[in-house]
Amino acid sequence: MRVLSLDIGQVRCGIAISDPTGRVASPVCVLPSGEVIGCARSFKRLLDDWQPDLLLAGLPLTLSGSSGGQAQRIRAQAQQIADTSGLPLEFVDERLSSQEAKRMLREEGLTERDMRGKIDMIAASIFLQAWLDRQRAKKR
Repeated sequence: MRVLSLDIGQVRCGIAISDPTGRVASPVCVLPSGEVIGCARSFKRLLDDWQPDLLLAGLPLTLSGSSGGQAQRIRAQAQQIADTSGLPLEFVDERLSSQEAKRMLREEGLTERDMRGKIDMIAASIFLQAWLDRQRAKKR
């Protein structure tokens, strides 16, 4: 099963994809959030190219694990994307994925300026990989 993950922000949406076996997550790209939410041509092309079986949206929960206003906004936007694309949708806790992405990019020697545009797709791949690992563990 191929899973497409979305790190939906107010400006940008980071996108990552799993391999067909559902074992490895890879960052794909970053698109303007409006294009993804509206299923614009650029996002439709991505769906056609990768042909995912499932959408996985990162949910920005608070550190205590509760759902705030931002999480409600993401739920509504992700549901709109799922409804338009016809794909099933699941949510995953994305807490601290952006901070982890920044840490990884810093270790690669990137400056804050160079990181712009990369953080979101790396974050999407981080929470997708965690989700894939949990799915595999459930099957054991």
